[in-house]
Amino acid sequence: MQARFWPFPLQSATMQPIIAISNLSKTYASGFQALKGIDLAINTGEIFALLGPNGAGKTTLISIICGIVSPSEGTILADGHDITVEYRAARSKIGLVPQELTTDAFETVWATVSFSRGLFGKPADPAHIEKILRDLSLWDKRNSPIRTLSGGMKRRVMIAKALSHEPQILFLDEPTAGVDVELRRDMWDVVRGLRDRGVTIILTTHYIEEAEEMADRIGVIDKGRIILVEDKHELMQKLGQKRLTVLLQQKLNHIPPELAAYNLELSADGLELVYTYDTQGERTGITDLLSALRSAGVTFKDLQTTQSSLEEIFVNLVRNGA
Repeated sequence: MQARFWPFPLQSATMQPIIAISNLSKTYASGFQALKGIDLAINTGEIFALLGPNGAGKTTLISIICGIVSPSEGTILADGHDITVEYRAARSKIGLVPQELTTDAFETVWATVSFSRGLFGKPADPAHIEKILRDLSLWDKRNSPIRTLSGGMKRRVMIAKALSHEPQILFLDEPTAGVDVELRRDMWDVVRGLRDRGVTIILTTHYIEEAEEMADRIGVIDKGRIILVEDKHELMQKLGQKRLTVLLQQKLNHIPPELAAYNLELSADGLELVYTYDTQGERTGITDLLSALRSAGVTFKDLQTTQSSLEEIFVNLVRNGA
């Protein structure tokens, strides 16, 4: 799918965060506290991935920002507008693509997207609706009832509806759930194109590789608290680990005492030694390990390295509570 995008106004990277959240908490009538003192700033024109286990507070946070749920305390500014005091102005800046496909199955694609634009008080603009549908490869389906579309096409319709009123902030809640791999990558291209035009994207996803592929920054929420916000590449450098696998020439029955300081693991077949180290400044350690192997009379035929994925980092963060 070729990605083509309409001319949203570009914004300077030096501007204030487009979403500013301060001391946000939410306690439901049952007494359950879903959010606990959230402070978060999301920058203009970035893709921000919000990760967290089920029940962490992701949906509550998004629902409050989008005006669906009322906060118990705290403030949220959307492009400078308080979401409570200036609800209409704030909400007009936001597009939401929910996880569930919620639209009239008997409406046509054109009708439902046009109607969504009207809900925000925007005048009819057929040229703009056409542009959105073409960009999302929906133009050929414009007169089709939504019930006749595939799951992937229905999800594109939800994105088109969210973009119909030209928002500057777009929330994507599990945008590729149930979508095949090819279409998922097409939608990644769409999202990147929107970011390149200055639209701020907030993404929640259970596909960790999706966040690893697309996000500029990563936020992790757990038990109602933001436990980490970090540039994706810096996060993987700081918290990632590398593994050096030494493929041995001859089988070892045990790790020689001379190598005890390196905390090595010996494979069950005795033909591999695995050395795990962090990603910062460990080249000297590897050099020392190889020298120690030679001194211990351990010969090897090959070396293989792998690095932690974002998924492994995320699992460790949640398990250890950051």
